[in-house]
Amino acid sequence: MPKALGIDYGTKRVGISISDSSQLIATGLTTIVNKNIFQFLNELFNKQDIDTIVIGDARNLDGNKTDSSLEIEKFTTKLKNKYPNKQISMIDERFTSKIAFQSIIESGVKKQKRKDKCLIDEVSATIILQDYLSYK
Repeated sequence: MPKALGIDYGTKRVGISISDSSQLIATGLTTIVNKNIFQFLNELFNKQDIDTIVIGDARNLDGNKTDSSLEIEKFTTKLKNKYPNKQISMIDERFTSKIAFQSIIESGVKKQKRKDKCLIDEVSATIILQDYLSYK
């Protein structure tokens, strides 16, 4: 069975996670510099059987779009055009960064490593994907 990919899109960094082949468990994969995301995805899609892409949709507490929403929508449109055979879904990502940071603390990561925003982006992508897998 094909895997699913989770994306926490940001204008500087993009957190990436991937599921197992049964699409039950999400695992953090990496964080990519934004300008390299499509090169990374091309290489990943050549190596892995992935049929679903899940992108975190940034929203305010009241459900309205955020400043990041337009950038995420542009990115999603590019993904749909570049990979028309992939199923692309968006999922509410409110609080994922806070949940990711708390998860990192609870897992015992040292204080210096917790400041690494790349780690937070990767864990956020994992939470986004796991939420999707849990509700599908």
